[in-house]
Amino acid sequence: MGRLDGKVAVVTGATSGIGEATVDAFCEEGARVVFCGRNEELGRAVEARQPAGQAHFMRADVLHEEQIASVINTAAEKWGQLDILFNNAGGPSNVPGQPHAFNIEDVSEESFKYSQWYLLGSCMVATKHASPIMRKQGSGSIIMNSSKGAHQAEVAADPLYSAAKAGLSNYTKAAAMQLGPMGVRVNAVSPGAIATPIFWGGHTHGQQITAEHKEKRLSKFVNAVSGGLMPLKGPGGEAWDIAQACVYLGSDEARWVTGIDLVVDGGMLAVKGDHVGTTERMIDMWQKHDEALGRT
Repeated sequence: MGRLDGKVAVVTGATSGIGEATVDAFCEEGARVVFCGRNEELGRAVEARQPAGQAHFMRADVLHEEQIASVINTAAEKWGQLDILFNNAGGPSNVPGQPHAFNIEDVSEESFKYSQWYLLGSCMVATKHASPIMRKQGSGSIIMNSSKGAHQAEVAADPLYSAAKAGLSNYTKAAAMQLGPMGVRVNAVSPGAIATPIFWGGHTHGQQITAEHKEKRLSKFVNAVSGGLMPLKGPGGEAWDIAQACVYLGSDEARWVTGIDLVVDGGMLAVKGDHVGTTERMIDMWQKHDEALGRT
C-alpha cells in the first residue's frame, strides 16, 4: 500500500531534476499525477515509464497563468479531485539570452519582472487556482519549492533568485494561515546543493546540453560537494531527497504540519562560515578524540 494511494497530484516543471524525481516518487507511492514542462520529448518519456494511466503530461509554460490553470483544472476534471500541488517549476533568474544580474547594480526592470514572476508569481497563481478546488474538498496539500538561498546570503548569491525564494518561503506562511481553516495545508521545501541540471547548469530554459558537457558539469558539482561543501558526509543531495520530502508533506503523515519551510541541505544552514574548513576541523577533532581514548 502506497503512502499516497488515492491521491491526485499536480507537479509543475517536471521534465527533469526535482520535478521529474517527484513524479516518479508520487507514482511509486500510488498517486495519480498530472505534470507539466516545456520540453515535450522529455515529458513524454517521464510519462511513459509510469504505470499505465497513472501519469499525464501536459506541455505548459508557467510564465503564462492560463497554462498553469489548465494543468490544475485538467487534474481535477480527469480524476475528480486535487490533493497535492507541488509548485516546483523554476530555474535561473536571468531573462533567456541575457546575463545574470549577480551585481545588485545590474538589476533592471525587465530582469526583476521576469524573475519574480517566474520564481514567485507562478507559484502564487498556481496556488490561486488550486485553492477553490481544495477548499471545496476541505483538504489538500500545497508544496512550494523554495531554496536555501531564501535563508542566507552567499558570496555567489543571485539577488533576484534569493529575493524571489525568500518571498516564496514567506508567502507559504500567509497561504497556510488563510487556507488552514479550510483544511488545506501549505508548506515549502528548501533544497541546498542538489545534483540537478538547473543547479549545475545542465538544463536551463527548457533546453538541454550535450552528454559530454553534462558529465563535466555534474563531475565538477560532485567534486565540490564531496570536498566539504556541506557538513553532512556523503556525495551530496540528489533530486530523490527532495522528492521524498514532498512525499511526506503530501501524505497524511504530515496532516498536522503546515506553514513550515523544510530545509533539505545536508546541514549547510546549520554551520556558519567555511564549511570546508569546518568539515576538516571536525574530522581532525574526532580523530584526536578517538586516539585519546585508544579507539584507533
